[in-house]
Amino acid sequence: MNVFGRLFILVFSLFAAPLFAQEMVSPDQQLKVTLTSGADRSYAYSITYGGKTVLEPSRLGVIRTDGDFTRDLYLFQAEKPAKVTDEYETLNAKKYKIKYEANRYVFHLRNAGNQKLDLIFQLSNDGLAFRYYFPETSADVKYITEELTSFNFEESAVGWLQPMSDAQTGWEHCHPSYEEGYQREIKAGTPSPIKAGWVYPALFKTAQDIYVAITEAGLDGTYCGTRLKADSPGGEYRIGFPQAPEVFTGGELNPESKLPWYSPWRVVTVGSLKTVSESTLGTDVAPKAISLKSTEWIRPGQASWSWIILKDESINYDTTRMYIDFAADMHWAYCLVDVNWDTRIGYEKIKELAAYAASKNVKLILWYNSAGAWNTTPYHPRNMLLTREGRRKEFQRIKDMGIAGVKIDFFGGDGQSMIRYYIDILNDAADIGLLINFHGATLPRGWQRTYPHLMTAEAIKGQEMVTFEQAFANEQAAHVVTAVFTRNLFDPMDYTPMTLDSIPRISRATTKTFELASPVMFLSGIQHLAESPYGMARQSEDIKNYLRNLPAHWDETRFIDGYPGKYVVLARRSGNQWYVVGMNGEKQAREIKADLSFAGKGYIFEDVSNRESVKREYTPSGVIRLPANGGFVGVFEAK
Repeated sequence: MNVFGRLFILVFSLFAAPLFAQEMVSPDQQLKVTLTSGADRSYAYSITYGGKTVLEPSRLGVIRTDGDFTRDLYLFQAEKPAKVTDEYETLNAKKYKIKYEANRYVFHLRNAGNQKLDLIFQLSNDGLAFRYYFPETSADVKYITEELTSFNFEESAVGWLQPMSDAQTGWEHCHPSYEEGYQREIKAGTPSPIKAGWVYPALFKTAQDIYVAITEAGLDGTYCGTRLKADSPGGEYRIGFPQAPEVFTGGELNPESKLPWYSPWRVVTVGSLKTVSESTLGTDVAPKAISLKSTEWIRPGQASWSWIILKDESINYDTTRMYIDFAADMHWAYCLVDVNWDTRIGYEKIKELAAYAASKNVKLILWYNSAGAWNTTPYHPRNMLLTREGRRKEFQRIKDMGIAGVKIDFFGGDGQSMIRYYIDILNDAADIGLLINFHGATLPRGWQRTYPHLMTAEAIKGQEMVTFEQAFANEQAAHVVTAVFTRNLFDPMDYTPMTLDSIPRISRATTKTFELASPVMFLSGIQHLAESPYGMARQSEDIKNYLRNLPAHWDETRFIDGYPGKYVVLARRSGNQWYVVGMNGEKQAREIKADLSFAGKGYIFEDVSNRESVKREYTPSGVIRLPANGGFVGVFEAK
């Protein structure tokens, strides 16, 4: 090569090389994030894990109407790395006592207009979380029009992703509600079949078998809920904002706030499938729990629910009383009274039923329609929660009647004003002392830590859809074995599982033991169980007693084995008992080698046919057998 060639390469390398590069590491130094600045002074980050590439350079930055924070950014201070520790307890997660440790890095930047922006990174052994912060103060509101944050995968990566429904589609314009099916093990960069994009959490696996789960946390009403954009050319996924109709009537869509202003955390869990499955990063960076006068009224548990099998006609006085008796007999804490109770039963009779339930040590939950103008669903009570005055009046009324909580349905999307509506509901319910279940709703994004009375949220194509569609019933096993690694990864999921007997007009495709595993496999502060009193009457006393003694929360969770969409085995501990459950999402039997050395003697339920599950005494042998679309349930003494 001649001297001019060498000079060209030298000059090119000077311009191509980053102007700035800072390496950040996790406490165990396995996870490394490199922050770089290019020739246009834009910023990017990249991730390696154990020396292997996880994310290639991925963009950072936001655009406000009054300033561009995507380029011409000048670093004027990098804080010294600091150790972050936090400990908290929750009754609505993979484990009760949680400890978080991370290394925190903060970079202070200015744009060309001398406006300030901080980049904040926290690296823990199970991933990273990062956010933007505008530290200045302002009297006027600022507006973000675009966020350029991206997650840039090598094209050899694959993903398990759920498309986001387009706003105002679906039955009575009830979408989006995070209720599409999953695209499983698709090539990174595959466009979403729906223009609205992809929902969180989004799960990926690199060619080096490193798993990555992407979500967000810390949504406080000053930002919209985001998603991944539909198009991801070359495997680079970008943050997307909601569609125009996704607002509370007359409210704002995209992020706006006075300064100072934090964005939500962008959460990226990284590691083995075991690391990702056991991670609590989605709640670790969520705001601490709000101050409550008392938490005695916040109790997880199981619930009976008539509507899931018997539909609208079941919402009457006599059937509700029967379901209260059912809950009492099964030692379940709650009974849910669903749509149209205000006219089909009435307030006075509901008060009477609440007193009857209390005499049986059961509490009632009442259904409400969230709706203003964003959907046309005919179910009621509706339009009663739209104003603070009306909402608090209604909440206090039913609290005085002895009601324990509310299920609020048919929300309108992820615009900032709609997110603030959720938070307003949570705050008012906290003041009055009502438990919350959001249905037809957004992903909670760690709210259950901040608001401990948020027991669960749907945001999943759940058991309800099995009762409507044979095609989905046939797909259910693979669907839920994907959801365990995605939707239910960080946040409670109101899948409303478990039918052991018959479903009108539907042939169940899963085995009975698969169904018995579901209340343990799925995390939900209140587990609304689908089986009816009629179906339960046909079950063995062994099955009934297993369901009577289900723990209400978990002290510890261990990932045993699995692969998204194909099979999963988890162990959850409550006190001195381990519950080991497995599900097979495939139509062929599977045998799994499982280290259950932590478990002593106990019993299992196993499928003896597609319709029958029997209990037998069992000492773990190191092998778990899962029939086609079948399950495994074991209850063992802790060693």
